[in-house]
Formats: sequence, C-alpha cells, structure tokens
Amino acid sequence: MWLFLVVLGAVQIYAVRELLAAFALFVLGFGAIAGLVFSVYFLQKAWEAAVARVAISQNRLVLSARRTVAALEDLARRPVRRPDSEPAR
Repeated sequence: MWLFLVVLGAVQIYAVRELLAAFALFVLGFGAIAGLVFSVYFLQKAWEAAVARVAISQNRLVLSARRTVAALEDLARRPVRRPDSEPAR
C-alpha cells in the first residue's frame, strides 16, 4: 500500500516537472518571437526617423539628389513618341 502511494506521488511529481519544462519552452519560444517582432518594429521606426531627417535636410548632396529624382520623374512622365508621329496607313 505504501509503495503504491510513493509510486503515485513520484508519477505526479514527474508529470508536474514535465509540464513546467514544457511551459518554460513555450515561454522561451514566444519570447523569441516577440523579440523578433519588437526588433523589426524598432528598425522600421528608426528607418522612418532617418528618412524624415534626410527629407528636411538642406545638405547640398540631398538637394542635388532631390533635383535629380525630380528630373527623372519628369522624363518618365513624357511620352516616348510625339502624338502625331504615327506613320500614315
């Protein structure tokens, strides 16, 4: 009878230890996922701040790059051929 109670207690302790170990693994896994999500969010916010800072910059290189991009956008909006350049059929 006592042996049965000792075995039953040992099985209960083993089951609790296994459940605690599984819980610890889940906590580590979800913590790692949360860390990755936080780091991506932080990097995106840092990128936003850097782009905003460059956008208001009055540096000569930034101004030159802006003019270049504006000129390229203007060229991209122009048609490749003139509207009346189609050959007569």
